[in-house]
Amino acid sequence: GIFCCRRKELLWFYQDGASMIFPDAWDKFLEPIPSVEHGDLMSAYHRRLTGTDEQEKLKVATAWSVWELATSRLYIDPSYIAHATDDAKFAVAFARIETHYFVNGAFMKEDGQLIKNADKIKDIPGVIVQGRYDVVCPAYTAWDLHKAWPKAEFHWVDDAGHSSKEVGIVHELITATDKFREL
Repeated sequence: GIFCCRRKELLWFYQDGASMIFPDAWDKFLEPIPSVEHGDLMSAYHRRLTGTDEQEKLKVATAWSVWELATSRLYIDPSYIAHATDDAKFAVAFARIETHYFVNGAFMKEDGQLIKNADKIKDIPGVIVQGRYDVVCPAYTAWDLHKAWPKAEFHWVDDAGHSSKEVGIVHELITATDKFREL
């Protein structure tokens, strides 16, 4: 999925949006954070992931990672989700890196900077591949990028979510990279 780290994308997935599609997984995501901090979950997670309590760090890292992996595919794959629960190093690294970037707006000068500056790549060949049912990176971001970069090929994958391991996404990515082999 296409992710430009705009505030509305982050709020969709980590605050109020995707929770309506996966309410069961969302409840598990909320569990380690006190309800008084639910108004800014990214910051609440980041504080704990950068704190000194190693047990709490592992607990929130696992919850963060499970949330993302549970929502990444069109069809929920327990073996995929198990990666977050079975590999503590992965969970902590994944969650810490993401929250660090997210609470800092990906260190961009302004919200929406990537799409606003898409004209700078307007003549560079590109391919945008987006799972129609991507809950992690909502389809409107890919569509906004496509409108800002109309020369890029655009492919909806109608039977996919977010994961690059889904069959339709894999097919489109390989097709795109095969085309670029000749450049």
